[in-house]
Amino acid sequence: MKFDRSDFARIRVSLLAAVVMLALGGGFIWLTEKRHRDALQIQKSAQTQLVEFENKLRQVRAEENEIKEKATLFSQLYSRGIIGEEQRLDWVELLRDIRESRKLLDLQYEFAPQQALENAGASSYAFKSSTMRMQLKMLHELDLLNLINDLRAQAKAYVRVRSCNVVRTPRGGIAGGETALLNAECELEWITIQPAKSTR
Repeated sequence: MKFDRSDFARIRVSLLAAVVMLALGGGFIWLTEKRHRDALQIQKSAQTQLVEFENKLRQVRAEENEIKEKATLFSQLYSRGIIGEEQRLDWVELLRDIRESRKLLDLQYEFAPQQALENAGASSYAFKSSTMRMQLKMLHELDLLNLINDLRAQAKAYVRVRSCNVVRTPRGGIAGGETALLNAECELEWITIQPAKSTR
């Protein structure tokens, strides 16, 4: 079968329509692929933003928990009387109460003047320390441990032991009708926290 010019004229419209259809089909394929690439890019960008938002949310929650923990600690310190001016009269009464309740043989102590605590590391608060030198006559080591534990649990200050020396009492010193077997000489720090004074 041969095609001549007259046959070409008859199929020219069909060929043109086929070319147009191919062009449209190619255009649709290119447009579909472009939209697919754009959608993938948008999805990738959305996933990146989601990860960033999740990281920020975790950071905010961690900071919120840290603030809550610090607020709880501040509340505990404040209720214990550690934050604020030192309460020496309360300290003296506490020492007297512990001596009586624990039936300690003999307890002598002396507080030094209050001083700023070095290297406190907090600009909004001033850490103050009062050193107490203590002599305790006792029957056994548990008297000293109980005294220190009671002070740490009840004192309106943070009580830190700097040094403690325990020796046997020579020939058994007598105090309160009982024989003291041990003598302790200790140095304790009573630490309080005060809001730093404004420098204005």
